[in-house]
This record gives sequence, C-alpha cells and structure tokens, in this order.
Amino acid sequence: MNPEAPLYIVSKNRADTRMTSKALEKIKVPYSIVIEEQEFDDYAAVIDKSKILVLDKSYQRDYDTFDKLGDSKSKGPGPARNFVWDHAVAAGHPWHWVMDDNIRRFYRMNKGSRIPVGDGTIFRAMETFADRYSNVAMVGPNYHMFGISARKSWVKHKIPPFILNTRIYSCNLIRNDVPFRWRGRYNEDTDLSLRMLKSGWVTVQFNAFLQQKMVTQALTGGNTEEFYEKEGTYPKSKMQVDMHPDVSRIIWRFGRCHHYVDYKPFAINKLRRKPDVEIPQGVDNFGMELKKAKGKDKKGGVEIVL
Repeated sequence: MNPEAPLYIVSKNRADTRMTSKALEKIKVPYSIVIEEQEFDDYAAVIDKSKILVLDKSYQRDYDTFDKLGDSKSKGPGPARNFVWDHAVAAGHPWHWVMDDNIRRFYRMNKGSRIPVGDGTIFRAMETFADRYSNVAMVGPNYHMFGISARKSWVKHKIPPFILNTRIYSCNLIRNDVPFRWRGRYNEDTDLSLRMLKSGWVTVQFNAFLQQKMVTQALTGGNTEEFYEKEGTYPKSKMQVDMHPDVSRIIWRFGRCHHYVDYKPFAINKLRRKPDVEIPQGVDNFGMELKKAKGKDKKGGVEIVL
C-alpha cells in the first residue's frame, strides 16, 4: 500500500548520498525529487529522469526570507517547498507530502520498539487519519530518536500514538487548500506549524510512525555548508524569536544555540471529525504484519511488510 498524495523530496547538493530517495526506493514508494537546474546532470546520473523536477527560479526570486539579506546567501529549502505545493495543487491533489533529503529510514513503533517498515503503508495510514477531520492542516512522523527513550519507558508512561498541535518537521503531509505558504530563510517548518496553529488549525505528530533523519550538520550538502558551517545556529534561532516572540526564546543546549517554542497555548485546538466519517472500532493495522527480516536488514529481528 502506497500513499495516495504525491510525495516530493526537496534536495540540494546531495546527488551522491540521496538518502531519502534510497529509503523510498527500498520500500517501493513512488516520489518526485526537486532540484536546482545546475544540478540536473548530477542527479540524472543516479536517479530516473522521470522522477526529477527542476525548480522554477521564480520561486527563489519571490520567496519571503523574513530578513533583508536578499540573495547574499542561500534562501534554504522554502522556495522548493512552495514549488511542490503549487505543483500538487495544479495536478488536482488535495494533499501532498514534502520531505527533506536526509532521511535514512522509516519505522513503525510497536510496544516501544522501532520496527523498520517494508512498504509505504504508514504514509497511507497517516493520510487516512488526517482526512477524517475537517481542521487538520499538517501531519507527519516523529523522529526516531523518540523511539529510543520510548522503548525504555513504554509500559510505565503509555506513550500515545500521536500528539496534537506541535511542530511537524522534515516529513510533512500538508492539506493543499490551507491559506499558507512556506517562508523564512531558517525555521520554515516551525514557522509554518505555528502560523497554522495560531489560525486554529490542528497539526498531528505521530509517535506510532517514525523517521530516521540525519542530525543537523551531520551530512554535507543541503544547507550545512552555506548556513551552519559558516555561521553556527544563532541566526537560525534568532529568526525564530523574531518570527514568533510570543512563544519562542533562545536557549543553549548541546553546545550550541537552539530555539525553544512553547506549544501549550494551542492545546485549545481540538480535532473536528467530519460529519460523514465513522471510525471503526478496534485496531486497524492497514494490513501490516511483523515478519522476520533477512540478511543485512536484520535489526532486532523483525520488519513490517504488507
């Protein structure tokens, strides 16, 4: 089972690693990858050309960076994310997926254990959940680091399958008709989440489904060289506070600047189920089963397949 919404990867300077592309191909999930024109030959040498979309330069020219630096440095992935949003709308899709290009793998959380998935069923499950409600704007899986602590405390803390009204990072399913677009040279994912929440929409972060994303600055390409290697993380955190001073502040953690966001004010945003939707009783695993993994994929002994 694969996602119904089109799935896009936004990529820059990572034709050699193409981590998310490999992860999706391994589980046979179709995707398109958006790149800048000058990198076409590099990507076309390793990816089927039919999967490649070249970014319209007008999206870079017109992008709102939320600063006055203009074209003096990279505008980040926001222009490409707006491009795929409009691409999905033009094709008549009500939702679309957009992913970073440094996701290594996807998991199903099962009783505190992270189980690698064998196909795209988790994406269809998240789509089905989102489409049950009239006011869900964006959903996505939590990071796999969450699964490490969850495994140790599953029984004690009863980790919920999802959390409402928080940030959605790196792997986003977005409702196409919400009145927003990406903005900001940095923190565009946090900013979009907050603007949605401040307007009364609901976001859903799934703990039942996880993504293994490389840590910021751990992989070359993308924004690592243009942003973080030259200037550190302070400008990124400062922009977040400038964008949303009512819920944001700068903190020092893990040897560098981070931004802290208080999402508690948005607990008042409640899910509104569509009147014609009936949710079946019991657990729906969407056909997923636990099976023994084979060969080099054997990690913990099981893998989810359809």
